[in-house]
Amino acid sequence: MKFNLNSLDRRRFLRGSGVALALPMFESSRTIVNADQQQNPKRLACFYFPDGVPMPLPADPAYKDWLWFPHGNGREFEFTKCFKPLVPLKDDFTVLSGYSHPPGRIVHGHNNADQFLTGAATGGGDMDYKNTISLDQLYANQVGDETRFTSLIMSTDGGTGTARGAHTISYNKNGRAIPAEHRPKRIFDMLFVKNDGDAARRLALSQSALDDLLADAKSLRKTLSIQDQTRFDEYLESVRETEIKVEKAKKWINLPLPTVNVDHLNLDITPNDPREYIQTMYELIYLAFRTDSTRVATYQIGRENGVGQSDYLARAVGFNLAHALSHETKNPGGWERFGIYCAFLHEELGRFAQKLKDTPEPAGSGNMLDNTLLFFGSASSAFHLSRNYPIILMGGKNMGFKHGQYINNAGANPQGGPWDGGQEPWQKDIQKEDTPLGNVFVTMLQQLGVDVKSFGGSNGSVDALIA
Repeated sequence: MKFNLNSLDRRRFLRGSGVALALPMFESSRTIVNADQQQNPKRLACFYFPDGVPMPLPADPAYKDWLWFPHGNGREFEFTKCFKPLVPLKDDFTVLSGYSHPPGRIVHGHNNADQFLTGAATGGGDMDYKNTISLDQLYANQVGDETRFTSLIMSTDGGTGTARGAHTISYNKNGRAIPAEHRPKRIFDMLFVKNDGDAARRLALSQSALDDLLADAKSLRKTLSIQDQTRFDEYLESVRETEIKVEKAKKWINLPLPTVNVDHLNLDITPNDPREYIQTMYELIYLAFRTDSTRVATYQIGRENGVGQSDYLARAVGFNLAHALSHETKNPGGWERFGIYCAFLHEELGRFAQKLKDTPEPAGSGNMLDNTLLFFGSASSAFHLSRNYPIILMGGKNMGFKHGQYINNAGANPQGGPWDGGQEPWQKDIQKEDTPLGNVFVTMLQQLGVDVKSFGGSNGSVDALIA
């Protein structure tokens, strides 16, 4: 019998695969096992912001106050005004410069959000586009079975976007974009609101449908060309991923949900109120981590190129469009306005990190920040320049990370300056060769407990990050 791939009913296996959540880590569990004998959870959260950062040149009066990167190196450095909100957490994070992904260095800066956590050579156009697994998903594949949700994937714009306009920074093992959720109420309901009592029956139907689909697929595959078989195998891989989700959901369906207090949250908030919206998104990650609902999260704060509702986030500090700030640095006060916006992003990151730090680890030692690694940055620095990524690595002290430093691989005079309307910085010759950002990824993964020797174009690791 021959089968038509287009006729297969996707609803047969997409319906009914989501249910409730893990039990929280209770403080009382400390009395069961000595905290010193317990293994602390290891959590990872990755954050992406678009459009680069202020990069005035040394001759510019704004260089001292509004350059994004600190002045100095090692433990002898001075923050600019961009980092003022993060000064209280100075001993809990490291700033890195002079790192980027080799395949992206000669690509327009707005094209690289999708390879920020992968380091993949995604090509110059849609026809040759190919991505790989992202950092968060590599770790999620190792620890995802320990929690209700393998990972939490969020963005301000939601969905996947396009190859050159990503709305997600998470990619599965086949390099396919994983849709991000942008509605706080949907995220909260997924995490903490019990589904109807018919969930078990629907899961059983889903499992039966998957079994039928895979049986049909074996017969269908024999009728396809070699090229179509390759495409069909990718399709089957997504079916198998759904099957895994169904099996996992069946394990957790009868466990009660954690109770969390969200009286302080407006779950119907939208980016039209940008400060509260970002705070709410961070708070949802905090609650997911605190209840051990997941140990992996990503949040793409904005998409590149000034498209989508995320471009309105600059209104939190009295400006109009965030992307325009990177274009207007040649105007009087342009660097300061761009720096104020970056300081706003740092303020909200700091608020989230401080809350983790103020929360004792629910069933372990130290505080939550000591057991959570935060990776925050962008895939461009100066205007449209896909080099010298601005990177902050925060937390993870119980994993062996040391902070309170600036790892300056870019040197004293990194490429920058305002765009004058002529040749863009990304089109100019590389002035100083960056270190592969994959080296940072390898260090992160190894300290998270993943057995890797290379990832994302790495050629080593970063010893200066480890105590």
